[in-house]
Amino acid sequence: MYLTRFKYIPLIGTVKNYKKEYFSKDLIAALTVAVVAIPQSMAYALIAGVNPVYGLYTAIITSILGSAFGSSKHLVTGPTNAICLLVAGSMRNYMGLDNAYQMLFLMTFLVGALQMFYGIVKLGKVINFVSHSVIVGFTAGAGVLIALGQLNTLLSISIKNSAQMPTMEKVYYVLNHINQTNLYALGLGILTIVIILVCKRINKNLPGALIGIVIPIIIIVMFALDQKGVKLTGYIPSSLPPFKMVQFNLNSASKVFSGAIAISVIGLVEAISISKSISSTSRQRIDANQEFIGQGISNMASSFFQCFPSSGSFTRSAINYHNGAVSRFSGIMSGVVIALVLLFFAPYAQYIPNPCLAGVILVTAYSLIDQEEIKKVLKLGKLNSDSIAMSVTFLATILMPDLDYAIYTGIVLSIILYLKDTNKTPIRMFVPLQGRDSKIIRQELSVVDNKIDALIIQLEGHLYFGSAYDLEEKLDGLVEKANVFILEMENVISIDVTSLNAMKVFVKSVQRSGGNVIICGVRSDINSVLLKANFDTEIGMDSKFTLSEEELFKTSTIDIERARLVASCENDNSENTFAYHLLQSVTNFNGGNSSNKKASTL
Repeated sequence: MYLTRFKYIPLIGTVKNYKKEYFSKDLIAALTVAVVAIPQSMAYALIAGVNPVYGLYTAIITSILGSAFGSSKHLVTGPTNAICLLVAGSMRNYMGLDNAYQMLFLMTFLVGALQMFYGIVKLGKVINFVSHSVIVGFTAGAGVLIALGQLNTLLSISIKNSAQMPTMEKVYYVLNHINQTNLYALGLGILTIVIILVCKRINKNLPGALIGIVIPIIIIVMFALDQKGVKLTGYIPSSLPPFKMVQFNLNSASKVFSGAIAISVIGLVEAISISKSISSTSRQRIDANQEFIGQGISNMASSFFQCFPSSGSFTRSAINYHNGAVSRFSGIMSGVVIALVLLFFAPYAQYIPNPCLAGVILVTAYSLIDQEEIKKVLKLGKLNSDSIAMSVTFLATILMPDLDYAIYTGIVLSIILYLKDTNKTPIRMFVPLQGRDSKIIRQELSVVDNKIDALIIQLEGHLYFGSAYDLEEKLDGLVEKANVFILEMENVISIDVTSLNAMKVFVKSVQRSGGNVIICGVRSDINSVLLKANFDTEIGMDSKFTLSEEELFKTSTIDIERARLVASCENDNSENTFAYHLLQSVTNFNGGNSSNKKASTL
């Protein structure tokens, strides 16, 4: 049981319920995760355009804090490819400045602060505004960009100020200088890719990335390939992440704030998606707002230890879960293991060849292109809203100079397409017919050609401003089609003022043409909205409406006087019309009693 006063620190509950038999399982999972995280973190740092040591710093701090404060006990936080690509895009124009790293760590703090804010004000559902198709498009585009961005490293073609160049510009430069390719570097990079793929084929639990880096290191040492143009990682300090105060500067904050927003949203989408994916098997309940807080604390605190923004890693989280992790201590211990490796084995890391890290990145980039999900989205139709959102986000990710704008484009487009798809009000029309034993049955109509006595109009879904114009047009076309209209609202989920006005216009138009309107099926929440909007008084109707259309026909709460008034039967000598007989028979069935217990008041 979690202690109430520590509900925002899930680690307290874990400690309280931890059993000693859990330790060995968590430790094995942590060691396995660390083996994968070390080469991955260094490779992802290159994507972000920073020294690999910062990738290790980020993996250490964020995995510990993310596991301690997050909702999921299996999620492993740290550098991820998509986030690093966003970091590179946001920082591209500033990496040549003297305070570039100060700006980077400030952005990390801002990302965490935003995520913390989302969690505190309980904006867990904000994630729903980023559609799945947008994420599929962005990750596929990110995969392409990441792969293209590593071509110069794989081929060992030097580009001056490459960190400040857009990816497509770097590709153009590489193609123009392809003759400068270092074949030794290319061979080592391809060797790493082959080793990773073979390890995956043999056993998915094999640390292919680590093996794919260790073997080339041996080859480099044996044949002195570093003297033949193969670039190595270089010196990495044997120390824990140092504490350094974040330089809070309003001018710098304004420059990186837009990127921080995009990273904070995508980071949370990654973390929540991965957590829910694992929880579908582990059966753990995921609290989105708590995960927001956990990711926020992780990024805010890590910014003081020279870390760049991070999120949940799908690869490392899946490895953590499938290798038997029982609690969040596995994620914490994986960070500790990486710290020990950095502290005692950092000197050996200087021999890691950059082309091999590029090979690790290329394999990861390819895995980002989720072909199965892309096919599923395209199966819905190439002009379907999901397909359009995915395709536009994919192209925007590749072609736009700033990746955060690509994210915003996808989100805005998703909302626009959603509104486009929901700007139609579904209306079904029925004519009431008298069946056997005087029972009333309904026959659905697609169109109403001639004027009839009574017409049932069934409204459904959300009646809001986006669909109000369509509602008004459809109702306006029916004004002259019947003497009595029955608006059935049982399936109306919500209604706003704009749609209410459309209904008022319809009722008044019907009344002016000599007809009348009965409203039935009003739910209690909708009932309250109509009352507050003075709907009944403005259209000149009393406030008694039936709970459902079925009750209107079977146990009506409409008394004889109102029934005859609604059907305009007393004054127009239309006793022979079906509308009159319908309401008359309903009233007789209920004995003219207007105080039936099933009645609802609008």
